Amino acid sequence: MAERPEDLNLPNAVITRIIKEALPDGVNISKEARSAISRAASVFVLYATSCANNFAMKGKRKTLNASDVLSAMEEMEFQRFITPLKEALEAYRREQKGKKEASEQKKKDKDKKTDSEEQDRSRDEDNEEDEERLEEEEQNEEEDVDN
Repeated sequence: MAERPEDLNLPNAVITRIIKEALPDGVNISKEARSAISRAASVFVLYATSCANNFAMKGKRKTLNASDVLSAMEEMEFQRFITPLKEALEAYRREQKGKKEASEQKKKDKDKKTDSEEQDRSRDEDNEEDEERLEEEEQNEEEDVDN
């Protein structure tokens, strides 16, 4: 847990970006208002986390999950945010699944490349052995001819 109240505030850059995206062009905001919004956002996050934690504890879990957060939003009477949050969650899961599949494919491709390289090395070693054997046989034939 944070030791000082200011440690609980979200980064100013994040708050400023969110505010700029929410307001129409040409509308400015004072430092005082930005600070108040930052504190309000921090309080909201703490409250939502506390409510979500209660749902996790009821489920005898120590890890909060997405359903805990969605339940907390409903308990806090923020129903209108539940659908957009579910949509964002699904988009996040699709993105993570795509990243995982891409990572697995990259690993498979790397493994195939490694297998191919090993086969090439093995083939090269076999060819070198064959060449050495042929040279030996030629030398033996030359020695036989000389004798």
